[in-house]
Amino acid sequence: MLLCCSVYSYPVPEGKSGQTVVETLQRQIELLGAVKAGHFCVDCDIFQSILQSSINAQPKTVYILHNSEQPASCFAITDTGLCLTADTLFDGLMNKLKNYYQQRKNARMEAKGQRYELGDFILKVGSVSLAGSFKGIIVEVEYCPCVVAVDCWGLMKELLQSVMGSVAEAPPPVLKNKQDELYSPSITMAQYLDIFNNFRKLAAAAPLGR
Repeated sequence: MLLCCSVYSYPVPEGKSGQTVVETLQRQIELLGAVKAGHFCVDCDIFQSILQSSINAQPKTVYILHNSEQPASCFAITDTGLCLTADTLFDGLMNKLKNYYQQRKNARMEAKGQRYELGDFILKVGSVSLAGSFKGIIVEVEYCPCVVAVDCWGLMKELLQSVMGSVAEAPPPVLKNKQDELYSPSITMAQYLDIFNNFRKLAAAAPLGR
């Protein structure tokens, strides 16, 4: 299927629960005429290299992501931004490389929620969790008949703003840098990873702010 995607994190107002905000966004989408079309899930695990000999070497990081929209695929993104798309057998390969790469414990992030269809659009609203603990809200819109984001950004923006308001004033940072490129699922995964890493940073900084 040909499509372009924009993925955003949605702020939870102070005093409101994440579930309440998710339900409000879902009602907003349903008021537009969208119909429920199953659920979605995107997950991300972190693997870090085990330093063998070089004292000054920095560990390398590989992020392994899966998307329910591409159930037969596995996406591996390095800390330099390189993305490898492979089949799910790649998960087994990472396990066999345990002498070189070790999975970080309690670091799995998941975005899960409701999937909607509205004409040529697919909308998704869900919660993001880190090791099972709620961290935020994610909203995704897909426009199916297009493969270059710059050609359909105006349409996606109009729909997103009717749901999210000014949060969708500009394209997500990852998409902004790739608007003229032929769209691929790896760009969607890079958007999710950017949001996941931002949530990780906030979670790591939270204890310091108390």
